[in-house]
Order: sequence, then C-alpha cells, then structure tokens
Amino acid sequence: MTWEYSLIGLVVGLIIGALVMRFGNRKLREQRSLQYELEKSKAELADYREELTNHFARSAELLDNMAHDYRQLYQHMAKGSNDLLPNLPSEKNPFAYQLTESEADNDQAPVQMPRDYSEGASGLLRNENLRTK
Repeated sequence: MTWEYSLIGLVVGLIIGALVMRFGNRKLREQRSLQYELEKSKAELADYREELTNHFARSAELLDNMAHDYRQLYQHMAKGSNDLLPNLPSEKNPFAYQLTESEADNDQAPVQMPRDYSEGASGLLRNENLRTK
C-alpha cells in the first residue's frame, strides 16, 4: 500500500510541477508575447507592402492616362493651329511640331535630355591654371 501512495504522490507531483513550469515561467510568457508581436508586425508589413504596391500601380495607371490625354490635347491644338492659322510661320507657331504616328502609338514624346557635362574643356584641370606654392 505504501508504494501505491508513493506512486500517486509522484504522479500528482509531476502534474503540479508541470503546471508550475508551464504557467509560472516568466521567460516562456515573454517569448510567447514577443512571438505574437513578431507575427503581428509581419502581418502589418505585408499589408503595408500590398497597399504600397497598389498605390504605385494606380499612380502609374493615372500617369499613363494623363500622358495619353495630354498627347491628344497637344495633337488637337497642333491640328487647330495648322487649320486656323495656315499662314503662320512655323517658328512663331508654338504647336508646329506634330507627333508622328509611331510617336503617338509608342507613347513617347521627343525629349531633349539635359547633359551632365559641358561641351568643351572648362580649364579647371590644366597645368597652367594650377598654382604652385
């Protein structure tokens, strides 16, 4: 009968010890709390990335529509200026340039890109300009 009491005491002790370790361990609670915060942050980041992607996709669509509308307006103004002012010299006509069909279909207007260099040497690095002390 003694060994039965000791076996029951051992089982009850193991259960109580497991419960104390499970619910009484502060580090385990902190770990779970941090894990929850990490998962929450990951979900928020995924939502933010999706929102950002949607925003830029919509912005690109609106810019494309705006470029198309601007191109149509420019073609309308150029046609109107040619029809209404046929004798106006091309240098005085602000709409003298007409988009070709390939430019209108390609959505590419001719652009004069600025250069990041000058045409000739500036003389900054010539030997005669360097002063010797």
